[in-house]
Amino acid sequence: MKLELTPQQKNYQAEIRAFVDEEIFPHAGEWDKKEFTPPELIKKIAQRGFLGAVLPQEYGGEGMDMISYGILNEEIGRGCSSVRSLLTVHNMVSQAICKWGSKFQKDYWLPKLALGEIIGAFALSEPNVGSDAKSVETTATFTGNAYILNGRKKWITYGQIADLFLVFAKCEGKPTAFLVKKNNPGLLVKQMSGILGTRASMVAELQFNNCEVAEENLVGKLGFGFAYIAASTLDYGRYSVACGCVGIAQACLEACIKYTSDRKQFDVYLKEHQLIRQKITQMIANIKAARLLCYQAGYLKDINHPNSIIETSIAKYFASTAATKIANDAVQIHGGNGCSSEYPVERYLRDSKIMEIIEGSTQIQEITIAESGYQDYFISSVATAWQSKLTDKV
Repeated sequence: MKLELTPQQKNYQAEIRAFVDEEIFPHAGEWDKKEFTPPELIKKIAQRGFLGAVLPQEYGGEGMDMISYGILNEEIGRGCSSVRSLLTVHNMVSQAICKWGSKFQKDYWLPKLALGEIIGAFALSEPNVGSDAKSVETTATFTGNAYILNGRKKWITYGQIADLFLVFAKCEGKPTAFLVKKNNPGLLVKQMSGILGTRASMVAELQFNNCEVAEENLVGKLGFGFAYIAASTLDYGRYSVACGCVGIAQACLEACIKYTSDRKQFDVYLKEHQLIRQKITQMIANIKAARLLCYQAGYLKDINHPNSIIETSIAKYFASTAATKIANDAVQIHGGNGCSSEYPVERYLRDSKIMEIIEGSTQIQEITIAESGYQDYFISSVATAWQSKLTDKV
């Protein structure tokens, strides 16, 4: 595989970067303080097709290839991780419906999601359930013509403004997915504030109190919730987050190059100090490595390669841990200024830490990646043993 962007992808990258530099980057700090994303910005994002980026054109989407989608997430993430999180959760809902939804659900919801007429949010995490997602405590009881949901969801990104939630609950003891509209009786949305990072992502807690959901809003089949629907949509989420982490790291690098070129210490510019140059070198190398891992994961998704899921986990693991390290170094380079909201690097550090937790924590990725390594070794050993036997017989 040749890991090089096409001319179209390069042009697209330049267009998005210009949009981010004008509409997002200058205001991200203010939105972070206010814990708010302006509806006017969401409208502009929708008008540019970003909310329907990966949906097929037959539903009003852009039908974008996954590398281009990665570029979109990197550039938006460079400007504001909260806004990039909107792309993540909205497209996760869209992808779940596109892959597992009924014909009615696809025809009814996907055009609205593609155009941004409604906002989607992914509702899996709960007060007592995070990484062990298959153990959700929210319940769904079938009454004959509807499902009754009871329970709570927490840390729901853009839950404050979402029109449609993809909710995971246990029905007959089996994890199952449902589409729940914000105006469903029995659903209470509560604002959450004061979180560490991505503060403008308008996080919410959802409370279901005998919330009645029509039978037609069941996604897939009973018991498909975790192994199929959540697993496949979280894979898309991990890819979005991984590329967004490259954006955070790139923003840190750009901030540090500017700062060290302008500020003097000991009568010389900071950029002349060897230790500063060492940190800048490490940033550049790790950003390039993370970006290439993301491009490879995107390419494998485009060709439906069976390794795409594990390669996405590797990309997310490397990019998120690298972003945290780079953001930490960026704060250190800025010194006392790095601890002030007058400079964006303190926000980058807070946001990067969130990236190590969402869509599969760093520790979960370590378990998954290591297990894959052992499986590959076992398969290789068995194949070698069989080849040896065949050779001996010959």
